Amino acid sequence: MLKIGDIEMKNRVVLAPMAGVCNPAFRLIAKEFGTGLVCAEMVSDKAILHGNKRTMEMLFVDEREKPLSLQIFGGDRESLVEAAKVVDKQTNADIIDINMGCPVPKVTKCDAGARWLLDPNKIYEMVSAVVDAVDKPVTVKMRIGWDDEHVFAVENAQAVERAGGQAVSVHGRTREQLYTGKANWDIIRDVKEAVSIPVIGNGDVFSPEDARRLLDHTGCDGVMIGRGALGNPWMLYRTIQYLTNGELLGDPAPREKLQVAILHLDRLIALRNEAVAVREMRKHLAWYLKGLPGGARVKDVIMEETDRDRLVGILENYVNSLEADGEPEMQNSASQSDPDKEVVH
Repeated sequence: MLKIGDIEMKNRVVLAPMAGVCNPAFRLIAKEFGTGLVCAEMVSDKAILHGNKRTMEMLFVDEREKPLSLQIFGGDRESLVEAAKVVDKQTNADIIDINMGCPVPKVTKCDAGARWLLDPNKIYEMVSAVVDAVDKPVTVKMRIGWDDEHVFAVENAQAVERAGGQAVSVHGRTREQLYTGKANWDIIRDVKEAVSIPVIGNGDVFSPEDARRLLDHTGCDGVMIGRGALGNPWMLYRTIQYLTNGELLGDPAPREKLQVAILHLDRLIALRNEAVAVREMRKHLAWYLKGLPGGARVKDVIMEETDRDRLVGILENYVNSLEADGEPEMQNSASQSDPDKEVVH
């Protein structure tokens, strides 16, 4: 089993901390599907210290989600430490994770996220300062490097370990790659061989078989699943079953998929208000519909919807038409951009 500090997970499967995705509504679904550890979306250290309402809502942890990791990011040591203290004393998260993998310019320009990958000394300085200030276990999520010329994954992970970090998650791409190309599992394996703390491998895990291959190839202690779980929490459950007993379960029926999507929507409404939740849910529904017959046309219709009941009615009509072996009749509207591009972790 995966163990971080004194926190023991019931399996080796971890939900990645994806921005705009890993709020309590989705995290709880992931936990109900058996996920050993769920990670919250990253929160800015300065936003925590400013204490605005939206940020403090992002620090909420439902007891049913535990064990849970809350992720923070920042480029200034003092503010990162103070934010970590807030997470340590004012939330019921189990683990404090520091982001040093986010590739987006608005984060790296603040000397945060993936920018740290260029400087193992800064990693040591920042992580050790946080470790010294808090009681909860501190972990780091990183990429293998900034670009192909600056791949310091082993040195960076060793800096995390020396600083007192309790685990490191490694995404097998550089910052420059973003989410293109192929994840380099060889470098994740090098990291695992170079440190004694738990290593969680991440990147190109879209099926239970991928998870098994990553673990076998790298020797990692856990596997982190990100984009593979979008609109597909069954992927988490199927992976757990496959890793535990070798059983490869099939995909859920369309009705089951959309019943969970509606549960997801209703939990979002409980967290936000209906108008905000319905807008936020559109991208999730696009993921839930992905691969279903006629799903693209349904997606076009729901992208224009703002009312919960009408949205649910569209989904129910669609499922009924599928079960009747008929093509769902949907009015086409302007196609939206690919929601996968909105995910950052």
